[in-house]
Amino acid sequence: MNKLIAAALATTALCAPAMAQDITEFRIGVLGGENAQDRVQNNQCLIDYTEEALGVPVKIFTPADYDGVIQGLLGGTLDMAVLGASGYAKIYLEDPESVTPVLTTENPDGSLGYYSIGFARKDSGVASLTDLEGKKFGFGDPNSTSGYLIPSIEIPEVTGHSMDNGDFFGEVVFTGGHEQTIVAVNNGDVDAGVTWADGMGNWEDGYNNGALRKAVDAGLVDMNDMTEIWRSALIPNGPLVLRNALPEDVRAKMTEMMDTLYEKDADCAYGVVGGDSLGFTPITVDAYKSIIGARKSAIGG
Repeated sequence: MNKLIAAALATTALCAPAMAQDITEFRIGVLGGENAQDRVQNNQCLIDYTEEALGVPVKIFTPADYDGVIQGLLGGTLDMAVLGASGYAKIYLEDPESVTPVLTTENPDGSLGYYSIGFARKDSGVASLTDLEGKKFGFGDPNSTSGYLIPSIEIPEVTGHSMDNGDFFGEVVFTGGHEQTIVAVNNGDVDAGVTWADGMGNWEDGYNNGALRKAVDAGLVDMNDMTEIWRSALIPNGPLVLRNALPEDVRAKMTEMMDTLYEKDADCAYGVVGGDSLGFTPITVDAYKSIIGARKSAIGG
């Protein structure tokens, strides 16, 4: 067990009983980006392990968009979620005391980052961002790091133009999420879009981890029909956050459970994080200060 977590658990044991205090259920939010049925299925094992750890019923909530999870955490109707870095930044900027990042996904090589990936159909004639002048471009969700925040900052640095309709792109639209963007590009509804991936492994597999890998696993897309046209700078993997108002023993139990999930059940961890990984590893708010700053600048805060 990680030394930081072991110390936290030892401290908690001195001031809390063995059973979870003062909660009658535990509520987990799962970000949008794939259909609700798949999100519930991929996290069913998490429900089972959490009920075993806490001894209370567990509910999974799958809002249609990222903001549903964000507002649930801010409003106290959700207890835990795995967020993107930008989603966490929104929470931090509204109420830095509402949740705490405790863990993040560890890539198969031990790194802790991923990329926003720009992609198009091979038969579209689009091989780079410069081929998209006057064409239709798809973002995912306005609270997504890789599906909006980072590409909205970095793509204009490449094109020399803003993301406003008609400035370079003919039209810029929000598709609703990562899965929707992938389907929209595959169907030709948009000429190109952005999503997330760890950038490791094989393109034809959708890389090792991320929305492309989920889409391949779900049979939604053949990556041989797609081509990568752009890649962002490295983005820190998003945090698993816990609501600060939870009893300390609940926070400690959930941190320990999620930190050891991969060792206990690698298949479960695969579904929860969306592909191959080494599970979760400790993280602090310091890892997200650059994203918090980027989001604050982007919204004029």
